[in-house]
Formats: sequence, C-alpha cells, structure tokens
Amino acid sequence: MKEQEGEVVEALYHIRVTRRGAMGVITLDRPERFNALDVQMAQDLRKAALALARDRAVRCVVLAGHERVFCSGADLRYVQQGGDEADFSYLQPEAREVPTGYGAAFKQILEYLHSTISEIRRAPKPFIAAVRGVAAAGGFGLAMSCDLVYASEDAWFEWAYSKTGLTGAESSTFLLPRLIGLRRALEMAFLNPRLSAQEAWSLGLINGVFPRDRFDEEVWRIAERLAEGPTRAFGITKRLLNEAAGIDRLDVHLDKELQFLAAIAEGVDFWEGLRAFFEKRKPQFRGE
Repeated sequence: MKEQEGEVVEALYHIRVTRRGAMGVITLDRPERFNALDVQMAQDLRKAALALARDRAVRCVVLAGHERVFCSGADLRYVQQGGDEADFSYLQPEAREVPTGYGAAFKQILEYLHSTISEIRRAPKPFIAAVRGVAAAGGFGLAMSCDLVYASEDAWFEWAYSKTGLTGAESSTFLLPRLIGLRRALEMAFLNPRLSAQEAWSLGLINGVFPRDRFDEEVWRIAERLAEGPTRAFGITKRLLNEAAGIDRLDVHLDKELQFLAAIAEGVDFWEGLRAFFEKRKPQFRGE
C-alpha cells in the first residue's frame, strides 16, 4: 500500500513497518523476487507482526505487499542454494548433521512464518490482508490467516505447492477446508486452479474486491473503521470465533505441516519440481 502522510516507518530487511495513528501496516517489499521469503525476511516479518500484535496503541494491522505483488511464498532460490547454515543451530539444537536435501532450508523459513501466522490468529485485534498481484503457496496461506482479506481487481490466488511436488503449509491445509469446504479444498490442492480476485470472492476465500485505482483508499477506510471500534470486544469475539471454528488447534496443525513439507522436500519429486521450476518446464513427477 502507498505510504500516507504522517506515518512513522521502520525499515527492516525487505519489511516496512508503518504506523498511522492506531493503524499499523506491515509491507513485504521484495518485488524483484515476488516478495518471496528467505529466512531473514521471515524473521523480520515475525518481528514486525509480533510487535504490532502486542502493541496496545495499535488497534488494527494491515498486511500488504509491494504495489505489484502480495507474496509468492518461500524463496525457492534460497531453498535451492541450501539455506543459511548459521541458522541451523537454532533449528537443530542437538547439532545434528544438516540433511543433504532441501527440508532443512524450508524448515528455516517455516519456523518463523508459522510463528507469524500463529501470532496473527491469537492477536487481540483485527488483521487485514490487502492483496495486490499474486498470493501463491505461502503467500496464499499468509493471506488466508488474516481475519479479513481484500483484493485488488487484478489480484489472483493460487495453491501452487503441487507445482513443485510439495504438500501444503503456512496454515493452508488447516484454513482452506474451513473457508470453502472439503471438496473445493481438495480440488484446489489437486488441480491448482489460478483464481481471479472475483473467483476467490465467489468461493468465500476473501471478503471483497476493489478497483485497483481505489484499492488503497478502500482498505484504509475499513482499517480506520476497525481502529475506531471496540478493540477489546473485537479481540474477545475473535477468540470465541476461533474456538468455535477449531482454530485453537492451529498450532498443532502448523507443526504437522512443517514436519510433512520438510520431509517431502527431501524426496525425488520435489527435486524434479524444483529443477523444472527454474528451467521453466513441466515437471516429470515419479509419484515418490
């Protein structure tokens, strides 16, 4: 979203944290990589979400991408290059040998990204996802984890995990059947349709679609209304609705998503999917 007069901005690594009155904005700012997250960007996203979620002066948070894109998920180039070995000591405190596949690099990113998603769901205030451009794979899950999701008319949504032979993560396998039902969730996971903003709204994935020339204005209007509302009551209502929908079990499911995705990333199908992704060709999966 475009920065507004009077905002205070903190610049982290490809993350901008913006404050305007009682509203906070987290902007993913790595457009040259379609806002894909490497481990440092995932760490800083968690830091920003945690700070705004726990700041009582902030009564509504908007999560947005650079003007042209929301988020394409984990940075596959970073994963292909093996991740950051210095960070493995945190993820593997027993100093086990680093796996030779790609699971550990994924785990680096997902540890922080899953923590961010958990914090968004627990936050005693509304989080809004403002989606321009692509929201795919982890970006799709990140958007779905917010309380309200609004999209520009030129946005699109894609499951995308299966394109490289991966299982779902970033809350997607937990939230998707709750949002659109089991049958449609399975169809998205197996057939991977690319949904326009209007199609996503029709399915119930998002709350609304706005023209791109008025998108920032419309999202700010909703955020201001929420920031002026009864924040404590909103927080309690969010907690009750989370419990009614079973979202109080999200953390357990996030751990399973991480475990299975890291394991599948060690397999031959992901190796082929990753090579095909960078070679811009259709993968030849073996079903393994």
